[in-house]
Amino acid sequence: MTAYTAISQLLDNHGVDLSWQQGLYEHLHANPELSLEEEQTAERIAEKLSEFTCQVVRNIGGHGLVGIFSNGPGPTVLFRADFDGLPVTETSGAPYASTKVVTRVDGSTTGVMHACGHDMHTTSLLGACAILDARRDAWSGTFIALFQPAEEISAGAENMVNAGLATKIPTPDVCLGQHVIPGPAGHVMTMPGPTLAACDTITVTLFGRSAHGSMPHNSIDPTYLASLIVVRLQGIVAREVSPFDFAVVSVGTLSSGNTNNTIPAEATLVLNCRFYSEAVRDKVYAAIERVVRAEAAASGCEKDPVIEWSCHGELTDNDHTAFETVRPVFDEVFGEDSVNATPWTASEDFSNIPRHFGCPYLFWMVGVTPRAQWDAAVAQDRVAQLIPGNHMGDFLPDYEPSMRACTLAATAGVLAYLAPKA
Repeated sequence: MTAYTAISQLLDNHGVDLSWQQGLYEHLHANPELSLEEEQTAERIAEKLSEFTCQVVRNIGGHGLVGIFSNGPGPTVLFRADFDGLPVTETSGAPYASTKVVTRVDGSTTGVMHACGHDMHTTSLLGACAILDARRDAWSGTFIALFQPAEEISAGAENMVNAGLATKIPTPDVCLGQHVIPGPAGHVMTMPGPTLAACDTITVTLFGRSAHGSMPHNSIDPTYLASLIVVRLQGIVAREVSPFDFAVVSVGTLSSGNTNNTIPAEATLVLNCRFYSEAVRDKVYAAIERVVRAEAAASGCEKDPVIEWSCHGELTDNDHTAFETVRPVFDEVFGEDSVNATPWTASEDFSNIPRHFGCPYLFWMVGVTPRAQWDAAVAQDRVAQLIPGNHMGDFLPDYEPSMRACTLAATAGVLAYLAPKA
């Protein structure tokens, strides 16, 4: 019997009551909180952690918190889950669907929901805490359960780091994390190397000259300039990036003007950019700046454009040794449901934590779509049309297989490092 088999048998027969997970998950799903506002969610997490034998450290970089499970000599493994919601109105129809509505700073209102599965991430990590706390006979070392706020605005991990995370927890030898995505419910998807894209938001402010709409010759029209830039930006990926590389440059917003008969003085573009390579990123960013400044000059702008970067997300680049350590355990625990991942073009701030500690990390995905629904969509070649994705109002994990897979994957990943080797 291998160590992997022993872990698989433990997880099949761990003997820990996890029936509370469904009630907690449904509560979190029905009561989402936006990034930086997750006070009540953090309170519920702390309440559950208080049931275990662990040290709880709260209010790290906002509402971040950790549970530190010490169990003798051995490595230190950190597992991270995020817990903020999104400004998305839920349309799933679930009996525990969120009906929460909040008012934005500008006076508009929006629904709030866990449209990215962070409630699943949190509840499953708490399930792993329950198993590892009850079965201390099966492992030795230190397990850190880190619950991170504000992932959706790419701020939570960095906030926790800047708040002195390294002084509040033991230094991890490896960091682990997972994310739910569309895919057959219960599939656990791993891969080494770049697995989630690096990303940035780029805000471009263009300065023209206002004039009455009947006198365009007196203006420098920033709306026209912005439109030219939008078209030229598409040529960067199409004509300057190799077909063998990956890059995305999307214009999320173009705003200018307030009335139909006035040419405005300013226009603003907000871009979303994603990459798997820092070299490609640097090339594209140089091209974006070249295009913006050249088009402004060509339009005769009297003031240079302002280009600002924000919402930076580092590349999630899985360590090969961490993959080789965890993947055999997943194969043993999940069998045919342990599958190869493909790079995901979404972005995460998870890697800021292991980067800060200078330790290796592994981040994987778990499918949460009902299998019959997934198979039907694949058979029709209409996955994009028929399967709700992350950040959509009808995104809702298939509870039982998804929660089981996420809970066991989190536990198995930790045990890959902390369980005694055969």
